[in-house]
Amino acid sequence: MTTLRDRPNTALLVIDVQKGVVDEAHQRDAVVANIGKLVEKARSAGVTVVWVQHSDEHLAKGSDAWEYVPELTRQEPEPVVHKTFGDSFEDTDLEEVLAGAGVGRLVVTGAQTDACIRSTIHGAFVRGYDVTLVADAHTASDNSAWGSPPPDQVIAHTNLYWRFQSAPGRTAVVAGTEDVGFGG
Repeated sequence: MTTLRDRPNTALLVIDVQKGVVDEAHQRDAVVANIGKLVEKARSAGVTVVWVQHSDEHLAKGSDAWEYVPELTRQEPEPVVHKTFGDSFEDTDLEEVLAGAGVGRLVVTGAQTDACIRSTIHGAFVRGYDVTLVADAHTASDNSAWGSPPPDQVIAHTNLYWRFQSAPGRTAVVAGTEDVGFGG
């Protein structure tokens, strides 16, 4: 379905599941466990797992907060993409990594729903990728003190509106962890 020619493969994106990003995130343990299940499913199916890691002035590269949570472990040769913007494609080598693996379909997990997740799913979609957002494998912190809805509503709203995205030759899907399949 993807508009990217000769790219029939799928990749699992694990975005910003770093100690300083998810330490107080909504349903942190359940979301991390679901991401762990998806990583194992992807590995078992021979699907590329791409680890995306954010850094900025509040999340210093190399700091403890910058490290991935201990429950999730990257394996060699799984690629890691370092980013400094919300969209995982912006000013990174993500496109090159995916092109090299023949990837045209992304399964997206991670944090923060209302920032890097939304930026990346939209960025991927406009670049021609089919995008599956895993409904129970992304999370957000509570930013309601600054006017945001509570995190459960942010997550629910993102899952709701992503179901209705459309564009020629691309698909936008929302699926639960148990419903995500990586088989051919």
